[in-house]
Amino acid sequence: MENILVTGGAGFIGCNFVRYILKNEPDVQVTVYDKLTYAGRLENLANLKESYGRRYHFIQGDICDAAKVEETVTASDIDTIINFAAETHVDRSILDPDAFVKTDVYGTYVLLEAARKFGNLRFHQISTDEVYGHIEGQRRSVEGDGLDPRSPYSASKASAELFVNAYNITYGLPVTISRGANNIGPYQYPEKVVPLFITNALASMQLPVYGDGQQMRDYQYVTDHCAAIHLILRRGRIGEAYNVGTGSEMTNLAMVEILLDELGRPRSLIQHVEDRLGHDRRYSLDVAKIMALGWEPDHTPEEAIRATARWYRENSWWWQPIRDGEFQDYYQTVYGDRKALDLPR
Repeated sequence: MENILVTGGAGFIGCNFVRYILKNEPDVQVTVYDKLTYAGRLENLANLKESYGRRYHFIQGDICDAAKVEETVTASDIDTIINFAAETHVDRSILDPDAFVKTDVYGTYVLLEAARKFGNLRFHQISTDEVYGHIEGQRRSVEGDGLDPRSPYSASKASAELFVNAYNITYGLPVTISRGANNIGPYQYPEKVVPLFITNALASMQLPVYGDGQQMRDYQYVTDHCAAIHLILRRGRIGEAYNVGTGSEMTNLAMVEILLDELGRPRSLIQHVEDRLGHDRRYSLDVAKIMALGWEPDHTPEEAIRATARWYRENSWWWQPIRDGEFQDYYQTVYGDRKALDLPR
């Protein structure tokens, strides 16, 4: 029985991966280790104990707590660590960079130390396409490109990557990294742009589109990313990074129009507002390397957006309590005083 530690497993991508790996790997035992911050929720892991019994365990803990991490690795006889744990929202990183340095950088170091201390355990780091920074022209980012982060969030993820690579080179730690495009799908906290706009639209609220909405993004369905991570764990080359996305991008405005169409809501809900600080104009991934391993996405970006819109429409039990709680204060902080723009239609 393989014993996998999934840090941040109660968060968005993490919980979807836990569900994916338990379903597809009957000889894997999963221990979820999560601090349960605002975006890490036990509701995201509902019914897993009933479905998988002793193959699933949950431990509440902070990846910055070295003693707790080491205790968990020992008690669960861990041989693989997959690090999803991170502060992830760019807007929050602009408001409070300190939290991102602590969790995304120091927390990753703590996990790497535990992996080294207990016999050079297999280690996979979840990263982001944002570490490449803004991509000019028509070119796409390849894994050998330099990192050029432009927000506190992407800087923290790039820093974590450098530590991961250093532990591979210095200590021989068997590591891999995946740099994912914009993930969307079930259980994504509604501060992120797609679930934010979907839940706003369902409530007939205006959708605050940053700037002219022409920023280019690759929207991938989260289970496609989970399948790619699974493949990298099994067939990826140690010491390598892999881009994961659809290889196709669209404007944020096009994304908004697709989800409004799926929900049957009017485009008059679109409201352009002043852009956020340091907003990258375009991300674009070359995904030939992961596809060479035998992976390809099951969803186009449009299919991913439509599937996500349907999930939120059918699962208000999950997101409505979030929207009714602390989220309101956050929403007011980020969008309440943001100036509306009068752009030509």
